[in-house]
Amino acid sequence: MIENLWVFVMIATLIVVIPGVDFLLVTKNTLNFGKNAGHFTTLGIILALFIWTLLAVLGLATVVASSIVLFTIIKYLGALYLIWLGIQALLAKKSSMGDLLIKDQHIQIPEKTYRHCFTQGIVTDLLNPKTLLLYVTLMPQFINTDAAVTPQLLMLAAILIAISIIWLVLVVYILNIIRAWFLRPSVQSVFNKITGIVLISLGVKLAFERQA
Repeated sequence: MIENLWVFVMIATLIVVIPGVDFLLVTKNTLNFGKNAGHFTTLGIILALFIWTLLAVLGLATVVASSIVLFTIIKYLGALYLIWLGIQALLAKKSSMGDLLIKDQHIQIPEKTYRHCFTQGIVTDLLNPKTLLLYVTLMPQFINTDAAVTPQLLMLAAILIAISIIWLVLVVYILNIIRAWFLRPSVQSVFNKITGIVLISLGVKLAFERQA
């Protein structure tokens, strides 16, 4: 029996809802390329959580978290990837399809764009040490060691994943409603610059954070 399950649900909800890298990526891709891009980004994020769950069940997540070398590698790769995404956003030119998209929300987006969104979601979460620490520091606090650990870990991970899916799908839905306004050339240019600066800042912050 998982101890204080409702407390975990509350904490997990706060962690998911508070804006971070996942929220920023889903926002960026949804506003730039539409709801399908947002869903593909979400799919990548969720797949990464499934992978971290598998690693946690196999005990590999703990090994990575306890290894200074491995943890540092993941941290710096994650930081570099965020900085790279930020630079791409800063250098992005306003979409030539912007005016068309404002008039026709059903214009087709290239499939490679969706692949890129999916890749961004999965890579960013796999290289996010905060996600790793969530599995090896937060979840164990709610596991009853007198019972089978694996089923409890899977249940906690399932709750985290379910909350993430619900929240990110809701975010995509809301953003898609107001998307036309963001596609205006002037707004899009400012949004890309702000997004780029925030991503680069998050990457630099992550690079200089110490392991807990």
